[in-house]
Amino acid sequence: MTAARVRRARLRNGLLVLLKEVHAAPLVSLWTWYRVGSRNERAGFTGISHWVEHMQFKGSPAFPPGSLDRAVSREGGVWNAMTWLDWTAYYETIPSDRADLALRLEADRMIHSSFAPKEVNSERTVIISERQGYENEPTFRLSEEVQAAAFRVHSYHHEVIGDVADLASMMRDDLYGHYRTYYVPNNAIVAVAGDFSAREMLDRIRRLYGAIPAGPPPPHHTRAEPAQRGERRVSVEGPGETAYVEAAYHAPCATDPDFFPMIVLDSVLAGPSNFNMFSGGISNKTSRLYRALVETELAAGVSGGLAATMDPYLYSITATVRNGKTPEQVLAALDAELRRVAEESIRREEMDRAMKQARATFAYGSETVTNQAFWMGYAEMFASIDWFENYLSSLAAVTTDDVQRVARKVLSKRNRTVGFYLPTGAEPAPVPEGSR
Repeated sequence: MTAARVRRARLRNGLLVLLKEVHAAPLVSLWTWYRVGSRNERAGFTGISHWVEHMQFKGSPAFPPGSLDRAVSREGGVWNAMTWLDWTAYYETIPSDRADLALRLEADRMIHSSFAPKEVNSERTVIISERQGYENEPTFRLSEEVQAAAFRVHSYHHEVIGDVADLASMMRDDLYGHYRTYYVPNNAIVAVAGDFSAREMLDRIRRLYGAIPAGPPPPHHTRAEPAQRGERRVSVEGPGETAYVEAAYHAPCATDPDFFPMIVLDSVLAGPSNFNMFSGGISNKTSRLYRALVETELAAGVSGGLAATMDPYLYSITATVRNGKTPEQVLAALDAELRRVAEESIRREEMDRAMKQARATFAYGSETVTNQAFWMGYAEMFASIDWFENYLSSLAAVTTDDVQRVARKVLSKRNRTVGFYLPTGAEPAPVPEGSR
């Protein structure tokens, strides 16, 4: 994608519109993004952004409950939504001659969602059940404790789904107030890619969204996390037979000059992370940590996790401990490999392979109409479309010295939180049923 092929417009009410014509197939993908996620939550209201996302599927006077699913399915479309640390996003990918349905329903629920008390109470049960299901996953239990220990000040402290105490106590007016505060056009982006005329699409968006009033600038106050002064450790006990290790390092945000060297470092160590939730990754069997932990039979698997975020977040390395081995053995082998990447120059062929894999992962996540519309809005959440447009050139500019410098800066013990999941051998509780 080139910048010249993306049309950018801002309506009088502050709504940012990004349009890209892609005529390869008769499809349109519409994404509506709001700058609100768990980052914007405070104690007592954790999980409220995710709960509001669920309520957006519960109808409005124009689209009664249940009608939206039927309408989108009837027209041959797919739709969904997601809430994350920094944002909430909704999308529809639909035949191009039915795109007006997606535009109408998103414009409608920007301002007219009902939040019926009965639906709020029903969804409370669904979300608490969802959270209980996650708690049956050892890696969720472990990552939640690690994340909470790593962030003592910043609101990245808690999981997106929120704490059970808050999910049990929040009321309809809390949710509706959050919705009205953040679901305003001046806090939103509409990104559309597909088979349409950009001029006609912009005219239609103006007619549907232009009359929605701007709101007061939503609060986006966060407290900067102070530098960590030493390694922190947590341990979690729970059901199962398998132990896990997670080492999480405070890492640069997406707009930091060190972020692209961090992408390459991640590729060298664990195989490249994929920032697009809609495409899979590639094999990490050539990565250093796979060779050091899996091929030596210390671990059954290892993965790295780097995220493009508004504020500095975490780079996490998670390993599944093989039966008969201990978390301490895995951590010692991990530390040895991290010392090596910080102290020894990376070979040119290894650097080239890591760069190639990172480029491939990016390419695979940018191919479809849905992916292209995703990237247009996603990049604007923490930077701008230029971040996406310049991704490959920014990656190509990374040197081996950059990677080693960032490894020394980020992968220090004082900058990390280590977590061990220690299995008790008991069976997990049944996963409660529940769906949106």
